[in-house]
Amino acid sequence: MAQSIIGQVHPVSIAFFFVFVLSTLCITYWAAKRTRTTKEFYAAGRSITGFQNGLALAGDYMSAASFLGIAGLVSTKGYDGLIYSVGWLVGWPIVMFLIAEPLRNLGKYTFADVVAYRLKRMPIRTSAAAGSLITVLFYLIAQMVGAGTLIKLMFGLPYEWAILIVGCLMIAYVLFGGMLATTWVQIIKAVLLLGGATILVILTLSKFGFNYGELFGSASKMYGPEFLQPGGLITSPVDAFSLGLALMFGTAGLPHILMRFYTVPDAKQARKSVFYATGFIGYFYILTVTIGFGAAVLVGKKVIMAIDKGGNMAAPLLAEALGGHVFLGFLAAVAFATILAVVAGLTLAGASALSHDLYVGVIKRGQANEKDEVRVAKMATIGLGVSAMLLGILFKGQNVAFMVGLAFAVAASANFPALVMSIMWKKFSTKGAVASIWTGLILAVGLIIISPTVWVDVFHVKEKAAIEKQISEAETQSKAKVEELEKAAADPKAVTDEKAAFAAKKKELTAQMPQAIFPLKNPGLISMGAAFLIGILVSLMSSEPEAQEKFEKEKLRAYIGIGAE
Repeated sequence: MAQSIIGQVHPVSIAFFFVFVLSTLCITYWAAKRTRTTKEFYAAGRSITGFQNGLALAGDYMSAASFLGIAGLVSTKGYDGLIYSVGWLVGWPIVMFLIAEPLRNLGKYTFADVVAYRLKRMPIRTSAAAGSLITVLFYLIAQMVGAGTLIKLMFGLPYEWAILIVGCLMIAYVLFGGMLATTWVQIIKAVLLLGGATILVILTLSKFGFNYGELFGSASKMYGPEFLQPGGLITSPVDAFSLGLALMFGTAGLPHILMRFYTVPDAKQARKSVFYATGFIGYFYILTVTIGFGAAVLVGKKVIMAIDKGGNMAAPLLAEALGGHVFLGFLAAVAFATILAVVAGLTLAGASALSHDLYVGVIKRGQANEKDEVRVAKMATIGLGVSAMLLGILFKGQNVAFMVGLAFAVAASANFPALVMSIMWKKFSTKGAVASIWTGLILAVGLIIISPTVWVDVFHVKEKAAIEKQISEAETQSKAKVEELEKAAADPKAVTDEKAAFAAKKKELTAQMPQAIFPLKNPGLISMGAAFLIGILVSLMSSEPEAQEKFEKEKLRAYIGIGAE
């Protein structure tokens, strides 16, 4: 392809960027006039329809990691990139059938409302807020660092300026417009993202006669049949299973996703929300997979990885190759919109955990008035926004992929087990809930620190890189020697011996690689399993008759909606 303009300031990209920012700020101004009470600030006055909330859920969920990350993974690793798209998608039926209706009927603003419905509120809210905040914080850091890197690559802006722009806009949306502004930013972003990705896929498939067989055949021809087979990214089945569990059940424990179910008027609209969101998200992930394979064939792995080693620029490069600078500018603005919508949702979820769960539920013991609660929520928004900007700058240049994995692992381990057991198990007790949340939280964070994702890729990154360099150099030398021997028509045994010598050398060097204390890259399998187990055991050992008596009343409200707000 011709010389890319990625990384340069381009008038078209800037124009699209300003159009989006101005339109969303107008929405925030409109929403600010309609945001006074806690119900309006946290839940948009419960005025959002099922279809609108489905689009907003899709907008909240389809992050830059989904759009750029999956397309990049597929374009560089092939088939295994699908693990992420499938893992992120299959969590939605769980949300639809297990969570959506009881959550909407039992809760008010946060998922802690549901867990604390029949249990002792103060210990539950403290531990649930901790799980929510850590999930939100790690997710926010990953999004902010991604935003800085992306905008630096797309617009040529300095990293720190990019972080500052995203942080200030995020604070403005939440601070002035609350959930109403955040919802409409997410809806606009979802429409733009789905529209842009659809156009990109149509342009891609037109190059292959709208035949997926041709596309996959070309990919197989260029990179070998293994490109279409599992094992390119994750070789261990246990690792793949653990990652899949974290992605799937983590979806049902993400605070900013669960919070969206309080924006609709009733449980029927909550179910509709998930139905529409599943459709939009499923369609989107089909598009990202097509974009990934299209970029691998039409742009090429070498070009993609030359721009960004992680392959995150695969989709923008494909857009530039097929639609020129104008389409690239549009997609750059969409990618920026993607980040803004997600960080706004995350900030609102974090602010609600601090104000509604900790300030009102714990410090004020449920006795605060609405004005004070909104004031604390707005202070928390500013605090979270400033923290996100500082952490984004602090983590500049770091490999933050583990933070997204950690956010999902924490959500699957700390939030999901307590939430689902409080809804479905009569004997679940306050001590069991607290033990489950803290077990999942501590294990998820602790195990990921000693896993290959952090222990090797962050703490021992230089040693790993040095050994990988030695392996690469040995491989280059061995290939050159084999070619010389083959050209000279040498004894086949000499060629075989040379290949065997390289294999032995590679094995020796691989044995010197730094090893993680915990072998799995994502701890979801262990941490989530332990959270369920500890929650069950502690509940059985600490019977709570009062909570059990309230279970029938809870069940009636959860599934019929009697008394729901």
